[in-house]
Amino acid sequence: MNSTDDNGSAREAILGRVRKALRRGADPRAAAAAGAYVATHGQGPRPAMPVDLVARFMQRATDMSSTVDRVPSLDAVPAAVGRYLDTLHLPPGTDGRSSRAGVCWPEFASLDWTGPALAIEARPTRGMDRLGITGAFCAIAETGTLVLTTGANAPTATAVLPDTHIAIVAASRIVAGMEEVFALIRAEHGTMPRAVNLISGPSRTGDIEQTIVLGAHGPFRMHMLVVG
Repeated sequence: MNSTDDNGSAREAILGRVRKALRRGADPRAAAAAGAYVATHGQGPRPAMPVDLVARFMQRATDMSSTVDRVPSLDAVPAAVGRYLDTLHLPPGTDGRSSRAGVCWPEFASLDWTGPALAIEARPTRGMDRLGITGAFCAIAETGTLVLTTGANAPTATAVLPDTHIAIVAASRIVAGMEEVFALIRAEHGTMPRAVNLISGPSRTGDIEQTIVLGAHGPFRMHMLVVG
């Protein structure tokens, strides 16, 4: 069974539960009404968003313990990555060379990583990698959240990311809220990708004495580069 059949079966199962809840059995009119309701993608009350979604995203991302920088174009990304790495205080025993080595998504392989003395490979992450550079499907201004979807150009979307995660997001791909994210996914993917990951700042936990600890289940650091 292909993904289209799977989606169709899931939709029919949902509509079946709606029909049962309405106590109208298999009435085709009820099914049509339920289908029309689902297709409208109705929205509840939402907070007002400012006109400048980029500024809102950058502020909310900072609130979530990320760091954010803005660059004019993709060509400026390697230098911005180098400047960011220069500010890090890495654990003892990690020399400068190893801290500037990492991996990136294939779409960024052609950037000039050697200029700022970086050693970046376009491949999936491995256990010893300390730096991972990814793109993003889009980003949410309301919450400062990155949205990553699986696909041919996103091999690390569901992989374990290194200690330092640097994400590149186009300013034009920053949307107001979650509703716009799923509308964009429907428009560009057609069907839901295998995985959709929402990332709001570094990994953290408060399990031990309600003390927030960063890097518990993933990256210790999240740095975002807004392009454009």
